[in-house]
This record gives sequence, C-alpha cells and structure tokens, in this order.
Amino acid sequence: MTREVMLEKKIWAVIGANQDPEKFGNKIYHKLKTRGYEVYPVNPMYDNIDGDKCYKDLSSLPVVPEVIDMVVSPKRGRAFIDEAAKLGIKYIWLQPGTYDEELLKQIKGYGLQSVQACVLVGLISTSF
Repeated sequence: MTREVMLEKKIWAVIGANQDPEKFGNKIYHKLKTRGYEVYPVNPMYDNIDGDKCYKDLSSLPVVPEVIDMVVSPKRGRAFIDEAAKLGIKYIWLQPGTYDEELLKQIKGYGLQSVQACVLVGLISTSF
C-alpha cells in the first residue's frame, strides 16, 4: 500500500542525484522528471544536474518534498533521515543498497514510512 501512496505523491527529492548518466542517481532523477513529477536533485557535490539547480540538503529546497528517494549509502543517508523528520517529510523510498538495520530503526523511530525497492521498477509497474 505504501508504495502506491508514495508514487501518487508528485513532489520528490532524489538524495544522491548526480551527473553520470550510467548511475542510478541520475537515471532515477530523469525518470521521475519524464513521468511528470516535480523533482529536486540533492547532492552537496554538485551545483547543477543537467542545468537544474542541485541542492546541498533538504532544508535548501524551495519546497518541502512529499517523498525522498535515497540513492546514497546508509552512512550518508542518516543525516538526511534526521533532516526529513525535522521538515515533516513522511515518506522515504530506499533504493537497494541504501539501507541497513540501523537506518530502518531510525526511520521507524521517527514514525516515517519507507519502501525498500527500486523506484524505476515501481514506475514501470504503475500507470502513474
């Protein structure tokens, strides 16, 4: 149920978006954009992704996203989960390899909802 609820949300942030078309952070960012989502790249290592402003953290975004898609290691992701909870972001989409038991406990401790799956597969299997 949570997967479908998240895919219905239209404002997303991709944590770990990047400029490399071979990497998932780039592929996910582009796929969400082409599917009509309002999507923001978040990565402190870049100023822009394909001409779109890239943000260093969630607090820098011009709007609060409804969903964040994690494309970073659990170690790097922990600070973004803390920030998401402070901003009131309830939905966390975790790509394969981006979570561990500690991160899942952190998410649960904040009362956030998460999905552990590849969003590219989720987008293919829905009509959104």
